[in-house]
Amino acid sequence: MDGCPQLEEIQINRPFNCGLEAVLSLVGGKWKLLILFHLMKGTHRFGELRRLVGDVTEKVLSEQLKQMVSDGIIARIDYQTVPPHVEYVVTDFGRSMSAAVVPLCEWGTENMERIITLAEMRSTRQP
Repeated sequence: MDGCPQLEEIQINRPFNCGLEAVLSLVGGKWKLLILFHLMKGTHRFGELRRLVGDVTEKVLSEQLKQMVSDGIIARIDYQTVPPHVEYVVTDFGRSMSAAVVPLCEWGTENMERIITLAEMRSTRQP
């Protein structure tokens, strides 16, 4: 597979072996890609994101958003009002990453039935 070449020549001073490993360091875990996916559609407030993402707790969502802001994937817009009005939006850096998320989402949609079956099988297996 040529899409994620190894960085053998320059790995001595690099923490990642390939580009996919670098991307996963930014969006690894259960929620960050879902957050990015929903923000690709437009600006959202915290409560909206919580409803869109699903079973995520407020604490975890808050941590994930802070990390994504810190990494420059999204921006936090604070309108300095009372009551607080804060929105999140995808940055140019995040938008460039989101271009790679769209095909992954399409693949998931196309293979949804098989993925559901695999998840059900996984949940019924004995440890």
